[in-house]
Parts: sequence; structure tokens; C-alpha cells
Amino acid sequence: MALDNGPVHGREALAELAGERVDHRFKGLPPDAYGLTLAELAGQRRNLFTDGFATPVLALSAERLEHNLKLMETYAARHGLAFAPHGKTSMAPQLFHRQIEHGAWGITLAVPHQVWVARAFGIGRIFLANELVDAAALRRLAAELDADPEFRFACYVDSVRGVELMDAALTAAGAARPVDVVVELGAGAGARTGARTEADCAAVADAVAGTRTLRLAGVAGYEGEVPDADPERVHAWLRRLVALAADFDRAGRFEGLDEIVLSAGGSAWFDAVADVFAEVPGLSRPVLKLLRSGAYVSHDDGHYREVTPFNRVPAEGALEPALRLWTQVVSRPSAEQAFANAGKRDAAYDLDLPFAQVVRPADGGPERPAAGIAVSGLSDQHAWLRTGPEAELEVGDWVGLGLSHPCTSFDKWQLIPVAEADGTVVDYIRTFF
Repeated sequence: MALDNGPVHGREALAELAGERVDHRFKGLPPDAYGLTLAELAGQRRNLFTDGFATPVLALSAERLEHNLKLMETYAARHGLAFAPHGKTSMAPQLFHRQIEHGAWGITLAVPHQVWVARAFGIGRIFLANELVDAAALRRLAAELDADPEFRFACYVDSVRGVELMDAALTAAGAARPVDVVVELGAGAGARTGARTEADCAAVADAVAGTRTLRLAGVAGYEGEVPDADPERVHAWLRRLVALAADFDRAGRFEGLDEIVLSAGGSAWFDAVADVFAEVPGLSRPVLKLLRSGAYVSHDDGHYREVTPFNRVPAEGALEPALRLWTQVVSRPSAEQAFANAGKRDAAYDLDLPFAQVVRPADGGPERPAAGIAVSGLSDQHAWLRTGPEAELEVGDWVGLGLSHPCTSFDKWQLIPVAEADGTVVDYIRTFF
């Protein structure tokens, strides 16, 4: 059965989140808040550092989150791009709606479960940046599309076999509305998904045209998978993608559409996407130039700090890292070593180890830089801290850690406090992984 989706249902579902009660499911929340609803707890405006929150606890900066949302809204508008930020980063419907309030066209997702989460919270435009060949998922998708004429959905196709599987599943489901698909152009030999050549792409498009259940809506791909990516290679691949759209248009493959979807854009090369999409030639119908960058919402203190396009175009602004993991020193066995109570279950570690940034003394003294302190390893529930002679660190102190890779930070926390600069917690973000 399809869900009752739409703007009204989405608001109701968000309101229900505020009615969830604090209990054992949520890490880091004050034990004396158990039984309160999240709305009630947020209304108390407790301080993250002095009002009962327990370590480890991951927090989002309210100010930096808002800054990042506004910056990418402005960037997309300045460059004439529609924006469908990748929701897999946070899987937080509250953030999805804030992104849409900040001008996003819709939300990009990666797997069917994520689509159902977004639909449960009223997201009406979804771009699935992946192939979809699972028959059960296609049956549910068909029901969603047939039940809600306003629901707009598109996904990748990259093989004739995939088209055949989709067609068979949708036909068996009795789908009334065709599913919009975009042919995915692979980023090169040895890259991830995507048809490898323009001839392969044309064969996939021919297969789509031979079905009743699918409609060719455009072309797409992911420039982040270009082998040995550098500005020249990424620009060259993006121009191939634009040329593919133009070739398809000249061949009449987009007849009957209101607009042609042209989509690319991760979090490392969106400046190249803006450059090349500005060069799109006049086609037979308007082009929806859809950017999909997602990590911007929280940014980070490691990988994306190094690769963000804003490093190349500083005049356009700068993202700010909005996540910080607070952990407490539980052991100080030597002058060179300490251990804190956050580990692999709490912190992203797939790209870089966390970065020790600040210390809040247990005695309530002022926050200070984490001089001479570095994270040297993670166990399941412990951070290994290497401490130099200048490190002032005692058992009981709180250490604020910066994280690398937001996509594997959000997924470790079902509920994340949103704190203002002075520590006042003003909201709680619920995730669904």
C-alpha cells in the first residue's frame, strides 16, 4: 500500500518526531530527561555542557548548519542550477525539509529504503542516483507514483538488462504511470556504475523507448568517480555528459518531455559542474541542471575540508564544519597517553581519524585549544589520545573532536542535539539509517 504523502503529511510526520519521548534509544541525552518529549526537552533549552548531557555526544552547530544551508542555496541560484542535495549524508527528514526551504528542488537518495523514509516525511521530488532493479521495490514505487500524481521520481539506468528487469517488474505490478529514468554515463574504465560508452548509452535509451513502463527523462552521472580526477579530466568527462544529452536530443529521444534532466555533482567538484553546465547548448526544451552535492550540510574537519571546491573559488564563500563529537577522558595512564570514551561506534573513521580540537576542563574552566593532543587510534568504545609535553589533560575533561566524512558520522547517531555557540541546545535531529 502506498503511503499518504504530500506536504501536509510531511508536516504531520515531522510533528510526530517532536512527540517522541526520550529513552534508552538515544545516546548522550540527559538521563533525567527520560520520559520527556523531544519538543519538551528542546523547550527547556538545556546547555550541552552543564545540564546533564552525557559523553560521548555528537552535536550540530546551529549557526554553522544555517550558514551552510544558505551558502549552497546562494551558490546554486548564482549558477543557474537546480539543487537536489544527497540525503544519504544525513538521512534526517528535518534537514531534508530545511534544505527544501533553502531552495532545493528535491532530495537525491541512493537506495529504496531511503526513498521510503523521504516519502514518509512528505518529500515530493526524489532523484535516485542509482540503478533500481529490485522487483519488490519497483512494485512499491509504482504504487507510490499511481497514488500521488504530484510525486516526481527519476532513477538511473545503465544496461539493457536493467531496463528489461524494470519493465517486467512494473508490468507485473500494473503500473499506470511510467517511471522516469536517466541514462547513466560511466566516469571511465574501472569507475563505478554507468554505461561505459556513448554507444552503450544509446542502446540503453533504445531499450527504454521500447517499453511502456519507462520514460527517458535525461542523462546523468557522477564526476567524483573519474579516474585520477583533476580539473582537466573532470571537465572533459562533464563535457561528454553534456554532449550525450545534446546527441539524444537531436535524435528526438526527449520528445514529449516538459524538460530534460541533466544531473551530476558530488561534494568535491561542483565548481566544475557549474562551469560545464553553463555551457549547455540550446536544446529542444528547457534543461533541468540538477546538482546533487550532499556533504555540505554539515561539511567536516577532514576530507571535505581539503577537497571542497570553495578552496578553488574562495570568492564564492566557505563552508563551515558543523559536527563536533564530545568525549570524556576516562584514563590517563602516562604523560604520553590518555583514553577517552568515544570510539568506532561513535565517530567516523573510514577516511581519517577524528581531530582533537578543544578541551573543556572538568572543573568548569574556560574552553581551550587541544594543544599537544592527537587521536592516534580508535577501539570500539575508546579514542586513543597521544599527548605531548604541552598537553593539559586530566581524567574527567571533555575533548571536542572534529570528524572527517559526514556520511559516516550521522549514521552512528539516531538523535543529534543542535547547539548554539554557547552550548544552548535548541533542537534535536532524528536520523533514519
